[in-house]
Amino acid sequence: MSTDGRDILIGIDAGTSVVKSVAFTLGGAQVAMASVPNRYATGADGSAFQSQADTWADCAKTLRKLSSQVPGLATRTAAIAVTGQGDGTWLVGGNNRPVTDGWLWLDARSAATATRLRATEDRTRYQSTGTGLNACQMGVQLAHMDKTEPTMLDQAEVALHCKDWLYLNLTGVRATDPSEANFTFGSFVNRTYSDQVIAQLGLTHRRGLLPEIVDGAQQTHSLTAQAATQTGLLAGTPVSLAYVDVVCTAMGAGAYTKGEPTGCTIVGSTGMHMRATAATDVILSNEPTGYTMVLPVPGMVAQIQTNMAATLNIDWLLNLGAELIVDMGGQASHADMVDRIEKWLAQTSPASMIYHPYISDAGERGPFVDTNARAGFAGLASRHRYPDLLRAVVEGLGYAARDCYTAMGPIPAEVRLTGGAVRSHELRRIMAAALGASVRTTTRQEAGAAGAAMIAAQAIGVYANMDACVEDWVRPLLGPSEQPDTDLSTLYQMNFPAYKTLRAAAAPVWAVLAATQEIKNG
Repeated sequence: MSTDGRDILIGIDAGTSVVKSVAFTLGGAQVAMASVPNRYATGADGSAFQSQADTWADCAKTLRKLSSQVPGLATRTAAIAVTGQGDGTWLVGGNNRPVTDGWLWLDARSAATATRLRATEDRTRYQSTGTGLNACQMGVQLAHMDKTEPTMLDQAEVALHCKDWLYLNLTGVRATDPSEANFTFGSFVNRTYSDQVIAQLGLTHRRGLLPEIVDGAQQTHSLTAQAATQTGLLAGTPVSLAYVDVVCTAMGAGAYTKGEPTGCTIVGSTGMHMRATAATDVILSNEPTGYTMVLPVPGMVAQIQTNMAATLNIDWLLNLGAELIVDMGGQASHADMVDRIEKWLAQTSPASMIYHPYISDAGERGPFVDTNARAGFAGLASRHRYPDLLRAVVEGLGYAARDCYTAMGPIPAEVRLTGGAVRSHELRRIMAAALGASVRTTTRQEAGAAGAAMIAAQAIGVYANMDACVEDWVRPLLGPSEQPDTDLSTLYQMNFPAYKTLRAAAAPVWAVLAATQEIKNG
């Protein structure tokens, strides 16, 4: 396809806390980025929700801001691609209006439903989707809504994810992508919905809520006149529905480079640990956990284990310290605390405590599923100080990563790291030692938006296939390999069995705490 002189691709990445629009050249160089905070609310009942209308308004705002940074953006844009936060449920009714706020992946209201479904299912659903059940997922959330708020579903005409909602506003098309459709309701082998999976979730009578599956690497729709007015771009511009943000970030960060068996870990709000493999070579674990997401490469999937919380653990500890300083009359912001991370980690002795990074109110989903799981320190002594707690938290992320990779088979020899936290040299050093693998980062600043734009690049014919795109967009940006410290790795390997033993032994305690909290909440 000729781009008629248009030399810009726009990747939209709508995360839980930030919406970004990023401009790239056709060859993958980042030109500019515009962002807007994406607000969400939580409730005592475990709810976590986001205004659908505000999310679209914020997305449109980022595109207008991007236009102010890139001269002639509207006429130069060859295509737009949109990705966003995964899981969750965004219900849309008549006239494409929201039925309610979007339920996020953080929402824990369907935890009991997830437990019920896991207790009654056989392995056929897991074998089809390659994905364990948890309270984050649309399938579980719809099943919960069907039991507790059926009138809300009666008002809905389609159930979307965040990126799908934005795509609807951009193009007027109700659709979802192959990755989210199949790990929730389908088959990672044939990339279609499975009536058997839908039936096992008890949702056959709600089948009509599931949208068309559109592969944004092969098909685009046009930007509508209304969306053009709202975004400042040109009506008719091709728009690609990219895969879920995890897949896009993985592609942009180098999880897939043809012929190289590597891993990719995203150290973000959540922790994502994945390896690319052929769909025919997937080996599912005995415990039905994790995700299997199809990649925008024929026959290839990403096996994924996810921690509900990664940097959320670090943020909690840093904010706790800042609040104490302020309470004592001092001044300390979150940014001030972040600036001291390297110094604090350098002051500490490794492997002196064990921390389980289950700080999310939604519990844990990988490599085990327990909505009651909570964070905790083991081995705390009077000699330990605040920096020691910080090291234990970061080491906990390393242990959690190892826990996830070992659930998928042998740990890859090289793991590619992305996410804001990997700018920390000490965090990378700890992660490499905990995994016993070399690590490599990428200079790609916005991997998720880049992965989305790569999908659009293929869709409009800039590249014949994803392998060719990866050679230009990914491989040149990979940094040097960082080898694990042998002595440090030995210490972490000694502690790792205790990490697993403790988390298994803690499950009954978590259950008691959850029951106590339920009584307190009435």
